[in-house]
Amino acid sequence: MTMGHMQPPRWPQLLGDWAATPIASLVIGLVFLAYLWMAWRCTPDGGRWSAFRLLAAAGAVLSLVLAINSPLAVYGANLFWAHMLVHLLMVMVVPVLVVAAQPIKLAHSCFPRPVDAVVSSRPFRFVTHPAFTVPLYAITIVGTHLTGFPQLMVTHMWIHDLELILYFVSGYLLFLPLVGDEMTGRRLPHPMRFGLLAICMLPDTVVGVALMMTGTVLAPGFADSRMGWGPSALTDQNAAGAIMWVGGDGLMMLLMLVVAREWIATRDGSMGGWLDGIRQRETIGTTPDADRPDGAGIDADDAALAAYNAKLAALHGLSTDAGEQSSDRPATGDEEET
Repeated sequence: MTMGHMQPPRWPQLLGDWAATPIASLVIGLVFLAYLWMAWRCTPDGGRWSAFRLLAAAGAVLSLVLAINSPLAVYGANLFWAHMLVHLLMVMVVPVLVVAAQPIKLAHSCFPRPVDAVVSSRPFRFVTHPAFTVPLYAITIVGTHLTGFPQLMVTHMWIHDLELILYFVSGYLLFLPLVGDEMTGRRLPHPMRFGLLAICMLPDTVVGVALMMTGTVLAPGFADSRMGWGPSALTDQNAAGAIMWVGGDGLMMLLMLVVAREWIATRDGSMGGWLDGIRQRETIGTTPDADRPDGAGIDADDAALAAYNAKLAALHGLSTDAGEQSSDRPATGDEEET
């Protein structure tokens, strides 16, 4: 099945151009109802589920509707720049809102054992590790824009549908450990989150600038389906590149500001479990206690901190005991001031 030819959009008839997606709409509706049921029945600690989380879930559903049903989705098959807006919705806006809604944490309050088993499993920890999610995001963004993929997508509906699923999955896996406080089985320090988000701006910038500067039309199917109306194929492609560059980098910078605000608010001086483990192992020859909470390292363990300070003193040729004795010795008036 190919994407069909479309007549030019006309106002206000444009507002009535919506796409019917019964299967996708049914799945989205059932998942949202399940979320509402858990929020009503299984709130953590017997309290009330946050209104902010409910609004985030509703916002995710609304964004999905805009991406797959609205006139933006309908004409996204004919205009590259409109399709790029759908891309940003599916790879950034919807995933971030889903992460903010915290469905995993909510499901944990209803079904703790199954959720714990999933979150602590090796496959889950692998697919949510930045070593996997960052390359997946970069490959998805670059591979679906700067290759022959856009032309295949615009001429085959099933590839278009798989593309939207790929965008959501890659975006959700990327932002799950980086944004908010959702259950992931690991807790990355805020400096690392900030840096990874900055790195993820690179594929957005590369794709945006490439689409803006190239003189080669990568997906002529967009213009072919318009039957002569709308901008030229190259102008349309350049506009899509500008949207990816400005919109993608702009949204990523907003997320970086959110992470920076959380970083400042929590006063997170920890370097994270992995780096703190290296720091403790290299300085005092031990490893952090695995039973301690995430992020608890030398600075959170009194015995480890004392050993760390003692080794620093030894490295400087000082004696800890001598230091303590000198500090306990009362000051006299005969001592010279320094």
